[in-house]
Order: sequence, then C-alpha cells, then structure tokens
Amino acid sequence: MIVSKRMTPNPTTITSAMTIVDALQIMRSNKFRRLPVVDNGKLVGIVTDRDLREVSASPATSLSVFELNYLLSKMQVKDIMAKKVLTVSAEATVEEAALIMYNHKIGGLVVMDQNQQVVGILTETDIFKTFVDIMGLPQGKTRLSIVVPDRLGVVHDISGVFKEFGISIGSFASYPTDEGQYEVVIRADIKDVKAFTERLAAVGYPVQHVVQIG
Repeated sequence: MIVSKRMTPNPTTITSAMTIVDALQIMRSNKFRRLPVVDNGKLVGIVTDRDLREVSASPATSLSVFELNYLLSKMQVKDIMAKKVLTVSAEATVEEAALIMYNHKIGGLVVMDQNQQVVGILTETDIFKTFVDIMGLPQGKTRLSIVVPDRLGVVHDISGVFKEFGISIGSFASYPTDEGQYEVVIRADIKDVKAFTERLAAVGYPVQHVVQIG
C-alpha cells in the first residue's frame, strides 16, 4: 500500500509566528496530536501535544496563573517547535513509513509530495488500520495459522489445496519465526474446516491454530 492512500490528506498547518495559546487551541479543538509548521509554503518544524503540555500550566511552576498566561500569550511556536522533522514521501510504501516510525519511536510522519510540499499526515493509527485491512480482519472468515519450512514450493502447495476445495484466499501473510521457519496466516471463507485442515495436514502442512468467525 502507498502512503498517499492511507494518510490524512490536507492537514492543518500553523506558522512559526503563531502564539502558543493559539496553537494549543487549534490542537485541543480538533483533537490533533501534532501540527506541521509551515512558513511561506516550506516545512520548517513540527509541534506535538507533548511540546505544548510541557509549556502549559504546572503545579510546580513558581509563576501565578496570570503571569503564566501572559507568558504563553507572548511565546511563539518557533520558540518550542522541533526543527528537524522526519518526513516520508507520499509515494513511499506504508511499510517504509512504519519502519521509520518504529526506528525513531515516533507516532507520526509529515507526508511530502515531489515538490516538497506538505500534503498529509501519517500516524500510528493509520498504520494499525492498514495492518487490520491487510490481515483481512474486517471480513472475518476463518483464520488459519501454519508453520512452514523455509523452502521453495510452500505457497504453491498450500494454494493448491485451496484450489482443490474451490476456496479463494482473502488474505495471506507470513513472518519468520525464531526457529528459522515461517508462520503463515491465511484468511478465507472455509465452510468445512475439519476436512480442509485434514487435507493440508495430509500434504505436509498441519494447521497450528484455527479461528472461525461466523
């Protein structure tokens, strides 16, 4: 999947000259967690809800509420924004974006087009939604988990059983195990699960786990 298909397009942006109070109001009113900072069409920073919380009122401050509110009304976004912003291309894959977020332990990325213009925001929620869709969870159906060896022909063998039973595969995913094998997770509309799993076992692929929905 491509980032442009999963991101939130046309995100709200703010300028570096905006006051902290105004930025906080935009974030709270819209329940945003991050706001790209754009000056004259160029991305110059980003502000998160955490940044704003850290400069908001705190029981530990020695300032009065009046003094603190006055200070915040004078502070601008440029005073607290992060200037080094991690971005991703709108044409990148969601997997690439997820890896950037994973490696840097962040919850979102600013999405840029080929002209280096801000065109979207991709968040961890978008990544989770993509994972759910790839795994075919909204469609329910039967979920099979099979541990297979790392060798040629595995997918051919398993798909052959599906063809034999006249069943279309809804989703197919695999990941390596610590033992040097692969766990294959398949979702499909399987009516007779017992007969189907027995046939898979007969051709050398015993099913480790089954969940049937509906």
